[in-house]
Amino acid sequence: MNKEMIIVLDFGGQYNQLIARRVRECNVYCEVWPYTMGIDEIRAMEPRGIIFTGGPNSVYLEESPHISGEIFKLGIPILGICYGSQLMAYTLGGQVATAPVSEYGKTEVEVDKASLLFRSVGEKTICWMSHTDYIAQVPEGFTITAHSQVCPVAAMECAQKKLYATQFHPEVMHTAEGMKMLHNFVYAVCGCRGDWKMGSFVESAIDDLKKKIGKGKALCALSGGVDSSVAAVMLSKAVGKQLTCVFVDHGLLRKNEGDEVEAVFGPEGPYELNFIRVNAQERFYQRLAGVEDPEEKRKIIGAEFIRVFEEEARKIGAVDFLVQGTIYPDVIESGLGKSAVIKSHHNVGGLPDCVEFKEIVEPLRLLFKDEVRRVGMELGIPEYLIFRQPFPGPGLGIRIVGEVTAEKVKMVQEADAIYREEVVRAGVDKQLGQYFAALTNMRSVGVMGDFRTYDYAVVLRAVETSDFMTAEAAEISWEVLQKVMNRVVNEVKGVNRVFYDLTSKPPGTIEFE
Repeated sequence: MNKEMIIVLDFGGQYNQLIARRVRECNVYCEVWPYTMGIDEIRAMEPRGIIFTGGPNSVYLEESPHISGEIFKLGIPILGICYGSQLMAYTLGGQVATAPVSEYGKTEVEVDKASLLFRSVGEKTICWMSHTDYIAQVPEGFTITAHSQVCPVAAMECAQKKLYATQFHPEVMHTAEGMKMLHNFVYAVCGCRGDWKMGSFVESAIDDLKKKIGKGKALCALSGGVDSSVAAVMLSKAVGKQLTCVFVDHGLLRKNEGDEVEAVFGPEGPYELNFIRVNAQERFYQRLAGVEDPEEKRKIIGAEFIRVFEEEARKIGAVDFLVQGTIYPDVIESGLGKSAVIKSHHNVGGLPDCVEFKEIVEPLRLLFKDEVRRVGMELGIPEYLIFRQPFPGPGLGIRIVGEVTAEKVKMVQEADAIYREEVVRAGVDKQLGQYFAALTNMRSVGVMGDFRTYDYAVVLRAVETSDFMTAEAAEISWEVLQKVMNRVVNEVKGVNRVFYDLTSKPPGTIEFE
């Protein structure tokens, strides 16, 4: 599929995938690449526009990420954001220095409405600032198009060369009219038409899979979650019986989930899939015994997954491709380019050194969660499967803080089932991006009946989010939380306390480990 594209060059900012997400909301395809991408590579991709991300460095330091000035001679529109704006100014002869006053959080910014970037934006608008450096002097040919009370260059542009820059972050939801600004850049500046549609993506992706796999055999890592389910159905439409789906029940699934997955994808299910279920609970528990570090747990689970697939592949015969349901947030949080690693995902950050497959195939790698669901709808997968609660690849292994044991798994399974049941019963589940129960490693004294207890605490998590890159804690009614608490402490053996997590993302993550 020939499609117009915007490229995001990553300079280490944690919002890089969010920028791509917002551009796609404008129906324009967008990919994120490291800033080290070569000029010839950029030229060959023929992007309609380029966006520089933010980053944690000071542009005037030698060790900070820099870029060749040749990029500004390509004639491609460029938008620099935060560090990206300072990089543009510095590279083109402006001055960047430590700001007399740092700016963080929501800030009122006054904009020049004559700028294409600020078309239909209010003269004074709230923007999200996060910087200690500032543009002290703009390069020759640039004009200042926005300022705040303490930031003299909140935005600048050289309209003739289609170069634009904002010190603030238009991609985050805290910038009230940020989507208007990005829409203006994509359409008014870059001249995009908006041809990024899920139907086109599905058709193109299936064709690509047919060409890539050819007559080879593929093995799909099927967890039963949204991502792997969509990947499995997509592969089945591409290569049919050349695909074998292996479902590994690692003992870290939600209550009854193993049987539910088999009911949907197994021999009695509606899909034409070769389905194998591997019950490997004890194997995973043994590997995780005594392990408390979350990164180590993730890598152990990921490595063991691959080993199980290798074993199943040997039974099947020659297998050329391993299919995984990796999506974009997995990639960014495992570290894209120079971004900080937040956490390793089992399907991108925990692969062993030697994998017995010709190639890893990740058909959803460039999609966000809501885009994956839209693909699922295009493929005709039932809504009740598509809109299931997100569930991480390492499963309950990262919803149990500290060491994982069969006893702890049972506790969190029961508590989570109660929580999800009551949330659905209260009719608030559709408002939530994700909700689940986790088990802390804290034990405390309690009283049940006439007896002293010394048991674990369960923590309940519920967030509202559209892209899973940022999230706010949801306001669930006290009545619902009280009902969950009463049921958990009465029905779940080994638990005597229940907490509710109010942390947003950032500074926290949606999962606990």
